[in-house]
Amino acid sequence: MSLPKQLVWSALIFCGLNVAFADTLQLKGNGAVTGKILIEKPDAVVVDVGYTVLVVPRSAIVNISQAANPLNRLAGAANPLLNANAPAQFYNTDGGRTATVSDVRDLVKQIGEAVVQVRTPSGLGSGFFINADGYLITNFHVIEGETEITVEVYRQVDGQLDRESYKKVRIVAINKFHDLALLKIEDKNAPKFKYITLGNSDALVVGDPVFAIGSPMGLERTVTEGILSTKTRELEGELYLQTTAQINPGNSGGPLFDMAGNVIGVTNMKIMFGEGLGFAIPVELVKNFLDHRDAFAYSTDNPNTPYRYLEPPGTTSHKSAE
Repeated sequence: MSLPKQLVWSALIFCGLNVAFADTLQLKGNGAVTGKILIEKPDAVVVDVGYTVLVVPRSAIVNISQAANPLNRLAGAANPLLNANAPAQFYNTDGGRTATVSDVRDLVKQIGEAVVQVRTPSGLGSGFFINADGYLITNFHVIEGETEITVEVYRQVDGQLDRESYKKVRIVAINKFHDLALLKIEDKNAPKFKYITLGNSDALVVGDPVFAIGSPMGLERTVTEGILSTKTRELEGELYLQTTAQINPGNSGGPLFDMAGNVIGVTNMKIMFGEGLGFAIPVELVKNFLDHRDAFAYSTDNPNTPYRYLEPPGTTSHKSAE
């Protein structure tokens, strides 16, 4: 699938008046689109060309050249673990970094502010921001059947953690089959939030060190450390990451990190009559959920299911042709 030539040439002409720092998409047939890449999806790239926004299918793209402008969409990326600037992509990935053994204490200082506590009238859990605009991940079972949700955010101020509660929280999407929920803080005065990158659990090997941050039993800001016990623990037809990092009620929805500070899973359960037997949803399922969040959009008409059912067709009369 290729872009119309008129569209391509218009993009080139108008973008020539833009700033010197621009991204370029080389297209099949020697065409090109120059502008600012807003979103990179698996099947398309969204580019702002100044006067409009183009959605360019991946099948039409030969190569992508991104400008090294410190003020572009990667602004503020000097800290690869945590970024308070608004991201162009819906969520950030680790860019292919492999886990490196670091000090957990230092990592917690850098990424701890992105981990939150999620409260409902029936209980509490954990969660974490995936971008600066207030979108966060938690477990479906943490907010199941609830619409009154409070997110408690912790910020470093003068070396101390200050807690701030946000009560205008919208359920954006839910996937009860993989126990995931996407929320958004919509308080008008909410600032930009610090967020965490999503890593790659496939790159890890059994025995790698990992750690979790959450609120087990309501004990907020609890850090537990362990190793990755197995990457393919089958439970009720689903595969989970198993870890020796302590996971308890209240940890649900919180992040499981590798030693580069990337999220590799979402903690959601443990075996009650045992220790060091915690489980997390692999981050690859989280990415798939986010990439296809429109398919799991939360409906107030049917809040317990991500599916929207169509009305059955009415009876139609057919008249034979004469």
